[in-house]
Amino acid sequence: MDYSLKHFELIYKTHYPDMYRMAYSITENREDSRDAVGHVFAQLWKQQPDINPASIRGYLLAATRNQSISIVRERMLTAELQEDQLVEQSRQHEMEHEELMDELKQAISEQLTEQDRRILRMHYDEDMTYRQTADALGISPSAVNKHISKSLSKIRTVFRFTR
Repeated sequence: MDYSLKHFELIYKTHYPDMYRMAYSITENREDSRDAVGHVFAQLWKQQPDINPASIRGYLLAATRNQSISIVRERMLTAELQEDQLVEQSRQHEMEHEELMDELKQAISEQLTEQDRRILRMHYDEDMTYRQTADALGISPSAVNKHISKSLSKIRTVFRFTR
């Protein structure tokens, strides 16, 4: 087969549309299709295989099909790897969250009085306002505020020294 620049250009112009359609039917992506066809032509120019001119169309379409399948396979593998990484990151975040929650529970249990814990539970877990918490415990809203402020300060201090 003649690999002169003029003849190669003619092969390119003649077969590019069919090769692109073949690639697009497999990859369903314009950029991947152009890449597949470009790769086939680059390899053809680089290797300059001895092909019967009557068989060039079949050769180019087969090479395009194989390259397109390779691109799709690579895309799927990349997507699987990214998914695996996301799952692993999610597990790590979950473990870190659990560790933090365990440390928080330990700090609450060791550093706070029963009254402090009761007030925090009512305000944060049961979504009670300062007024509702104060009424339920028979104390003033400002006392609830002081207990919460003091408790949060103690917890922050513990986390500053443990982190």
